Formats: sequence, structure tokens, C-alpha cells
Amino acid sequence: MKDVRVFPAAVIIGLIAAGLVLFTGIYTIETNEVGVVLRFGKFIRITEPGIHIKLPMGIERVYPVKTDYIFKAEFGFRTKTAGVRTTYQNKSYEQESHMLTGDLNVLTIEWIIQYKIKDPVQILFNIRDVEKTLRDISESVMRKSVGDYTFNEVLTTSRIEINNEVQEELQAIFDEYDVGIQVVTVKLQDVNPPNPVKPAFNEVNEAKQEREKLINQAWEVFNQKIPQAKGEALKIVKEAEGYALEKINRAEGDAKRFELLWTEYKKAEDVTRKRLYLENMQEILSKAGKKYITDTDEKSILPLLRLE
Repeated sequence: MKDVRVFPAAVIIGLIAAGLVLFTGIYTIETNEVGVVLRFGKFIRITEPGIHIKLPMGIERVYPVKTDYIFKAEFGFRTKTAGVRTTYQNKSYEQESHMLTGDLNVLTIEWIIQYKIKDPVQILFNIRDVEKTLRDISESVMRKSVGDYTFNEVLTTSRIEINNEVQEELQAIFDEYDVGIQVVTVKLQDVNPPNPVKPAFNEVNEAKQEREKLINQAWEVFNQKIPQAKGEALKIVKEAEGYALEKINRAEGDAKRFELLWTEYKKAEDVTRKRLYLENMQEILSKAGKKYITDTDEKSILPLLRLE
């Protein structure tokens, strides 16, 4: 009969204890995480990514927290599958997307919030439900911000401003309550009037666009015609000014000439009178055709004409 060796109970217990230590005392933290180590429920330390050892048998517990990961919360819609062709759930989320603007109009607003965990200890100990808390606070802040703007401002010009305001106020609230969340971005995805009034709203938009088109066309004609009319008016004014200046200069020249003649005339009236008479007669007679000189005593000029 062969001898059967029986391991002592202490060796078996030791092996079991060693196995439990190895099984419960070694843990791994992924690359985008940190490990929050608790000893009997009290925070002890934070471990970086890699393989680590902790006290076994539940003495120390490790909670991995993704601190290098960007989380996204969607409001007013939910992504079903993401990819090249993103699909969304058909379920309506009007309860969180319908908001009242400052001029008492209703808008359907869809937005996203991207955030990351900046303090893993705060996120574990200071907040019970991260997602619900984030959604409740975000919805409240967005409603408050939208209520400060008019319907058209939220729909068109003030979307970036609303994004910045909501992000700043959210971060201030999270910091005040030591939530441990850092808001990366807030972005309005889609802003529309509610579905029951969307057709009427589209008609109003079309009318506004047509009005803007007509206004732009009118301004185009205005910008063409007004400068042209101003140019023509300026041309007429310049021509009139030139004509007036010519007449004034001519009149002043004639007046100056007359004054000079009058001065010379006063010096020798008879000589000047004869000279002026002869100059005028020379000018007149040079323009005449045939000239006939008759005797002052002649009664008729017929005998002197050759009537052929």
C-alpha cells in the first residue's frame, strides 16, 4: 500500500489566503482613469493608471473615475447611433426642450453639454447622481438664460452669447457646490418654433426674406440713381458757375474798357469823338457791299444807277 501525503491544514489555509490576497489586493487602472482608494469608506489616496496593490479582503476599495474622458449630455434629443450617419431617437423630449423667451414666445431648443471630471473625490462624495444633477442644473440655467432674450435673438443673433452665458453660470454653480465637474462646452444644436406653429412661422420667414429682398433691390437702385443724379446736378452747378464767372469777367472788362475810353475822351473830346466815329464807320463800311457816294445836293439817285 502506497503512502498518501496529506498537506497540513496550515499550508492549505496559507495558499487560500495568498490567493485571496492576490485576487483582492491587485487592481488595474486604465489609461484615461484614476483610482480613488477608500479604506473602510474613508478616502486614502488617488492612484494613476497602471497596476497597483491595495489592502485585500475589502479593507481597501478602489473606484476608477474617468478624468481624461469627455462626457456629453444631450437635451431635447437623444443620439441612437453615432457615426458617419448619425441617427436619433424618435421620442419627443418637449418637456425639457420647450422654453419661454423674454417676449413670451415658445421655442423648442436642443443643446448639448460636454464636460469632464476634474476632481474624482468630489464627484464620488459630494454628489449622489451625477447625470441627474447635471441635467437638472443645466436645464434650469438654460431656461433662465433664454428668458433674458427675445424670440428672434435666440433664433438668430444671440446663440453664441447664450452658449457662453450658460457655460459660465454652470461652472460657477458646480464650483460653488464642489461638484468636481468642469464644463468643456455648451452648444445650442437646433432652435425652432414648436411643430404646431412651424408652418406659420415659415410663412412669416418667407415674407421677411421677400421684404429684405425688395429692400435690397430698392437700395441697389438708390445707390445707382442717386450718385448719378448728384453728379449731373454738380455738373449743372459747375457749368452755371462758369457761365456766371464768364459774364461777370466780361462785364467787368467792358466796364473797365469804358472807363479807360471815358478817361481818354475827357482828355480830348473832339479828337476822341472823331476817332470813335471813324473806327465805327470803318467797321460798318467794311461789312457793306457796293458803296455809292452822292452829292448832297442831288435830288434823286436814279440817274446814277445802271439799270441793266
